[in-house]
Amino acid sequence: MDFYSLAQKVQSLRKEQNITQAQMAEHLKISRSTLSAFETGRATDIGLKKVLAMLDYLGYELSLREQSPFPTFEELLDAQ
Repeated sequence: MDFYSLAQKVQSLRKEQNITQAQMAEHLKISRSTLSAFETGRATDIGLKKVLAMLDYLGYELSLREQSPFPTFEELLDAQ
């Protein structure tokens, strides 16, 4: 997963949970414009601490896994 895909996933999870950008930003004590820029891929310099806080707020966490030499199903679909 690349940075842009992560941002899109955060946006999707937020919308699925019926949380507005304003609500999430206020709770996390970040600006709504920062959250919006992240979700749209315009804020590539956002800190990891903020990203982890967003995921935690939505009930998710990052996990590491060894990189596979084979493409994922999503990567194969994207290549079509």
